[in-house]
Amino acid sequence: MSARKGRPGPRVLTAAVCATLALVGYMNVSSEEPAPRPSPRPAAQNTGAAGSSASAAPVPVPAALPGVGPLTRTRIPDGTTQALVVTGGDRNSNTSTAILYEQDATGHWRRAAGPWAAHNALRGWTTDHRAGDLRTPIGVFGLGDAGGRLPDPGARLPYDQDEEFATSGVGFLGEPLEGSFDYVVAIDYNRVPGRTPLDKNRPLGLAKGGGVWIHVDHGGPTQACVSLPRDDMRELLRALSPDREPVVVMGPAADLAR
Repeated sequence: MSARKGRPGPRVLTAAVCATLALVGYMNVSSEEPAPRPSPRPAAQNTGAAGSSASAAPVPVPAALPGVGPLTRTRIPDGTTQALVVTGGDRNSNTSTAILYEQDATGHWRRAAGPWAAHNALRGWTTDHRAGDLRTPIGVFGLGDAGGRLPDPGARLPYDQDEEFATSGVGFLGEPLEGSFDYVVAIDYNRVPGRTPLDKNRPLGLAKGGGVWIHVDHGGPTQACVSLPRDDMRELLRALSPDREPVVVMGPAADLAR
């Protein structure tokens, strides 16, 4: 067992602020006196308002995170520049799509990896997750700790290799579960950030569930986690960077669009 399991390291997530850019117009005024006209029109004023010169080139507005509405965006920390968006069809769907986005220096969110086919919990999604409800929590959660049964594939996040990540048995469709926890990323739902994904501390209490991870897909729905194909999990682990304060934004499309 890695010695980092008991070391606290909570991260503080701050409120998100979305920036906008103003559109500014301009016009050139000739230094020569115009010839007399019957009814001369007054020169347009450079006020930057809607009535300014039509020749002004608009300044691009930073692109919003695709599929994520204004209310959901307020829950993304302002230091976050990496977001895994996991989108489900509706609240009862157990299949979803995951795309990793990164924000560039201009404020635009651009696709960095994916789309990847994903599974979520058997009964879909919920805004009030409870232990054993077989639903995945909806929301925005930090991604700061990783681990797995197999050696570190090149993760940037702290990685805890441990045999305790081994699992067995069969899933809801009779598919084998072995290897599902070969690679995992802990979702910061009801856990203490900065500790191994195996840590059992539940700040909200045991009734609110926990141990919600992104892990290797086993070909069927999960208990509460999100699962990705093995190669995609390795790609995700190599991409997530602590410096970017990564989060997962997950839920049905209609909920994320709010």
